[in-house]
Amino acid sequence: MPNKRPELLAPAGDFERLRMAVAFGADAVYLAGRRFSLRAGSGNFGPEELPAAIDFAHEHQVKVYVALNILAHPDDFADLPDSIRWISEAGADAVIVSDLGVLSLVRELAPELAIHISTQASVTNAAACRFYHREGASRIVLARELTLDEIRQIRSDIPDTLELEAFVHGSVCLSYSGRCLLSHHLMDRDANRGQCAQPCRWSWQLTPTGHPEQPLLIEEDERGSYLLNARDLCLVDHLPELANAGISSFKIEGRKKSAHYVAAVTRVYRQAIDTWLHDPTNWRPDPAWRQELEKTVHRDFDTGFYFRRPQQDAAILSESSDVRDAMVVGIVRAYRPNAGLMLVEQKNRLMRGDWIELVAPGRETRRFQAERLLDLDMNEIDKAPHPQMYFYLPWPEPVKPGSFLRRPASDGYPV
Repeated sequence: MPNKRPELLAPAGDFERLRMAVAFGADAVYLAGRRFSLRAGSGNFGPEELPAAIDFAHEHQVKVYVALNILAHPDDFADLPDSIRWISEAGADAVIVSDLGVLSLVRELAPELAIHISTQASVTNAAACRFYHREGASRIVLARELTLDEIRQIRSDIPDTLELEAFVHGSVCLSYSGRCLLSHHLMDRDANRGQCAQPCRWSWQLTPTGHPEQPLLIEEDERGSYLLNARDLCLVDHLPELANAGISSFKIEGRKKSAHYVAAVTRVYRQAIDTWLHDPTNWRPDPAWRQELEKTVHRDFDTGFYFRRPQQDAAILSESSDVRDAMVVGIVRAYRPNAGLMLVEQKNRLMRGDWIELVAPGRETRRFQAERLLDLDMNEIDKAPHPQMYFYLPWPEPVKPGSFLRRPASDGYPV
């Protein structure tokens, strides 16, 4: 058993995803302001929104870590001081940094802020961990290129006061610790300053020397060849091994993923961690966890570097783009107990008679048939075809707002 309960750390790209992460069981969330993080394309939080987001999380006993993890250029330092100050004043529990200049500025301007070293810093050994600890870091987000045996060695050779965090689920960058120059080269969008265009996910062609007019497509499927497309990480079956190796925070990737993705993945890992802590001796992975994760948008799953060196084979490469086995059709916004009705905001078309699933915090997934749909005037309708339209769906017991409805596409469910 680990010395303490592992932390479940979920992404919060905007306020809706923050609410989902909190409702579905995160112990902590990581998010960012509008600048200086590696996910400029997610919604993020402005100066007026961050204090409210942190207050909301703290009201639910959830910690907040704010990303300042760009590789900073000279012009970034004009506005970085103000960002550091308002992050500190907003009450963040820590900042995540990768640049030594940013680290030194945080120590100077906000010495009370805890500092976590980003995976972008490529920390792969105990000596580097100890260096960052001397510079004020309380946690290292380890490089994704480490094996589990190497993590054990690092844990045994660093102070007990230094925590280790590692990714357990989500997208993986094919470049070393995410340090990619391809986007900047091709699109003038610097991945190391949060603007990655993800060219590694594109379909690519080869052009023979001397015959540029005759490009060759290397076919793997009808959508093309994804030569640089890494599989997604999934370690839900291996959490005790990670904790016993000394990892104290399990991190889910996905600040640009949907709110429903954040909810579904957080829920599964919450169940897996709690089940293990309840009975560690008899813990076994539940096949239902993987089935739930298969219903999210993802690429082929893999265990990354933890148990082998992927560069020895092609296992880390995915032969497909996004895969999913279910579609979110609505979010529950309220429940009317006297009428026994869920108020639902439509996300994808729902027809009367469809088989769907209700996914709610802290409860088992419930499958049922949408036998009745009602508009806001309580008239019977045959379908909810318009995005963001509101409608009622009968349900016999209270449902928390933020629960969502999805239509399965596999697992033998009627569709």
